Amino acid sequence: MKLSISSKTELALAAVRELTLRDSPLKGAELAALLGTTASYLPHVVRPLVRRGWIESDRGPTGGYRLIEDPAAVSLYEFLEAVEGPMEEDRCVLRDKACEGDDLCALHEPWLRAREALFAELRLTTLADLDMIEGAA
Repeated sequence: MKLSISSKTELALAAVRELTLRDSPLKGAELAALLGTTASYLPHVVRPLVRRGWIESDRGPTGGYRLIEDPAAVSLYEFLEAVEGPMEEDRCVLRDKACEGDDLCALHEPWLRAREALFAELRLTTLADLDMIEGAA
């Protein structure tokens, strides 16, 4: 069993970190260099954050990326869903479908409790709570 997040999420967190350190917009090429990724991949990383209204993206000579949402207002759960996609709250850990009715898997109850505890913690934790988001807490 593997519980992990993608490298895209790691880059998105790093982008938020870099943008918290600046008052003015950061050009895409510069942000990409700071993150150790390419300027062509960067839009894939920040697009979900722009869609949610957390980052602003402006074109032109004075444009760039700018953080417009307070990291303390964004839960880690919301962030992960934005970048990774919806959490599979009903997916069985043993089967490739939801446990239903009388057909519960052997791990159903403990996994349900563990998943609920994990999601609760992710909802309580904000981006500002993360040590990697400097100056936000």
